[in-house]
Amino acid sequence: MTPRTQAAAPSLGAQPARNGSVRAHPRRVIPASWPVLKRVVDVSLGGAALFVLSPVLLLAALSVSVVSPGPPLFLQERVGEAGRRFRLWKLRTMMNGAESLHSAMQELNEVEGPVFKIRNDPRLHALGKFLRRTSIDELPNLINVLLGEMSLVGPRPPLPSEVAHYDETAKRRLTVKPGVTCLWQISGRSNVSFDEWMQLDNQYIDTWSPLGDLIILLRTIPAVIRGEGAR
Repeated sequence: MTPRTQAAAPSLGAQPARNGSVRAHPRRVIPASWPVLKRVVDVSLGGAALFVLSPVLLLAALSVSVVSPGPPLFLQERVGEAGRRFRLWKLRTMMNGAESLHSAMQELNEVEGPVFKIRNDPRLHALGKFLRRTSIDELPNLINVLLGEMSLVGPRPPLPSEVAHYDETAKRRLTVKPGVTCLWQISGRSNVSFDEWMQLDNQYIDTWSPLGDLIILLRTIPAVIRGEGAR
């Protein structure tokens, strides 16, 4: 099958050009079958996972409804491939209306960069911490995978407010479809600095392959069980 040329942005060690722009990275040639195979895997494995885990998702949704007034699921605007915005499906882990308190809690942020994370966020409802530690709150992301807005493996989709503060290195993560899991997810999540996180995403963009995606998926299972870096 004819190889497909994939545009790749600057490598991790790329330096700015004299005019302030970033030097172009050599275009990476990948087999044309890889993107097709990636989508086939997304639909087949994503659909199967959603079916098998639907009892867990239903029980979690019902439990959220019991401990916290409001809908158990919520849609949050995120930024995907090529800057396209979409609505991310998630289980609600915070009290209803918690996003309105976001700006008032900025001083409690515990991570670097244009992201906001608190280890013991006071806005979490009774089940919120458990759902995050086990990543059960992310199971509805599989709906986005089936809709073609996300892939099983790829950089986590950022908020528009985060993208507004991205530099050119961070913007690279918008050149591929976002994913449910990624190198950051299996490398410590919130225990990883923002710069290291961006480097891991860039590494994935530069080296991804169907076999690499499979390895990340397999490594996600023990990472979720350990719950390391979950906030």
